[in-house]
Amino acid sequence: MNLQCNKQMAALVAFLAYLPASSHVNAADRPNVILILTDDQGYGDVSSHGNPVLKTPNVDRLAKESVRFTDFHVAPMCSPTRGQLMTGIDAMRNGSTAVCQGRSMMRRELPTMADFFAASGYATGHFGKWHLGDSYPHRPQDRGFQETLHHRAWGITSLADYWGNTYFDPVLEHNGTDKKYEGYCTDIFFGEAMKWIEKQSSDDQPFFCYLPTNTPHVPDVCAEKYSKPYEGMYNGKPMPAKFYGMIANLDENLGKLETFLNEKGLRDNTLLIYMADNGTQSQQAANIFNAGMRARKTSVYEGGHRVPLFVRWPSGNLLQNHDVDELTQVQDLLPTIIDLCGLKNESKAKFDGSSLSGLLKGTTSELPDRKLVVQYRVSGEPWDPAVVMWGKWRLLKERMGRTAPRDNKPPELYHVGRDPGQSQNVAAQNPDIVEAMSTHYEQWHAEARVLFDRKRWITIGSETANPMMVYSQDWVGDYCDNPRGLSQSIAEGYWNVIVDTAGVYEIELRRWPKESNKSLTEGWQGPQDKGFSARPIAAASLMVAGQNHSVDTTSTDTHAAFRVRLPAGKTQLSTTFLDGNGEALCSAIYVSVRRLDDAKVSSTQRSASRL
Repeated sequence: MNLQCNKQMAALVAFLAYLPASSHVNAADRPNVILILTDDQGYGDVSSHGNPVLKTPNVDRLAKESVRFTDFHVAPMCSPTRGQLMTGIDAMRNGSTAVCQGRSMMRRELPTMADFFAASGYATGHFGKWHLGDSYPHRPQDRGFQETLHHRAWGITSLADYWGNTYFDPVLEHNGTDKKYEGYCTDIFFGEAMKWIEKQSSDDQPFFCYLPTNTPHVPDVCAEKYSKPYEGMYNGKPMPAKFYGMIANLDENLGKLETFLNEKGLRDNTLLIYMADNGTQSQQAANIFNAGMRARKTSVYEGGHRVPLFVRWPSGNLLQNHDVDELTQVQDLLPTIIDLCGLKNESKAKFDGSSLSGLLKGTTSELPDRKLVVQYRVSGEPWDPAVVMWGKWRLLKERMGRTAPRDNKPPELYHVGRDPGQSQNVAAQNPDIVEAMSTHYEQWHAEARVLFDRKRWITIGSETANPMMVYSQDWVGDYCDNPRGLSQSIAEGYWNVIVDTAGVYEIELRRWPKESNKSLTEGWQGPQDKGFSARPIAAASLMVAGQNHSVDTTSTDTHAAFRVRLPAGKTQLSTTFLDGNGEALCSAIYVSVRRLDDAKVSSTQRSASRL
């Protein structure tokens, strides 16, 4: 039985059913859209916002030509912001609330921004970071993008990234296939995006180009010519030269894009959006200038989630060189884009955000009164962590453990209009405000928690993705998505999977990525490395669809392989590496799954075996 038409997928299938036989739309009829999302560039990491050190002339020029949102909010971390951007739905409600542990993936039935564009006849391209799942059906090519060039997981050098990658000359995934590219990562993403845009333009095809860079996220890597101007100290404080250098390179690429758009006659009819995904990642940068805000990335204080947003469309009758100080959020962008571009929404999808088109055009100066909630991470428990925003009010409550807000510590209430640094807790003086915001949060959380608890499934055995890799950052379990997690290899987890088609499956368990050619037992530096990264793996077990298989392994094996017959349906895929005493060491960090041609598999090959 094939499960591609199961109930979970029904809503998305219905949404896409109205795609026209010919999806071509004349480019002159609709604006092109370029959405640039930088990674870990805070509100203060732009020179036009008052940074006394950093120079971003091209970003500044764009800001001067744009509508600038000065009270715009995202999540304090990568994946939740991206899920909210793509769906227009709060992180707790769309399922993507964290960067790993099975919480980076959005619920599959929700249409994405790319789906809306594709259904309306646009070409859709993605160049850069994704971080919303690396296995089918959560990859960008599964979520509405017809062209995609990206690294896996949170960034280049992440656990799921190609082994040995760096920011220079990386191997990137192009439409599902790893390919070597030359140059610096940000230059590559901008350059390939412009090549793709030029092709769409020559075909008179309107396009949506999603350009989420992996910089200036760690590791801080750039050419010396970008970082050298920022070496040394500023007012006795060390400058983050490489971090600022990555932003300088970003700025240069924005300038190249601007030149390209002008030369190709695309600038005036292109809706260009520039934003960041969370507060600054650099403590040194925050120490030098953080626009007066408290804290940075990962915090629910203002510095963690208030970011720049510039919107420009020269021929679209938008305001120019104009500030909007209304409380706005990343969930507002999808309904805004649908309005501005006249995209189809025949599925009548509902959003947690509101259209900002009136603010952009100047037909309205304010939004209806509303309270917004920022909550992210893995637990989903009340206030873990969260902030409620209402105008300029910000309400936070501290949690104790995983059960309830701390009773002996009062809530924190700040008015960021009068106290942008959130240094004066005024909760005691404003009990009515605290009560109103707390009541809103409790109602919001009760509704959101139901959707948060819905599982996100990875599908194996589909014709669309066979064979396929699943990675530890997408499992439900321990945190394991970076080089340290790989070197330690002590984490455990499992994947919620749908077996698409009943049949014989070959499943390979690895501790190191396949392209590394490393054995199960060797350490990071190779067979001679006897440090903590060398693990005494002597056996492996696989648990799936009610079956439990195990095999012994040797010190030279690169993987453990199983061949099992699986029924179609939902199940858990769980793995364990064990030592010579049968003690569990960790789960397999990388798992390859291939559905075999059943007609070619003899009955003697249908039991578990080690290859």
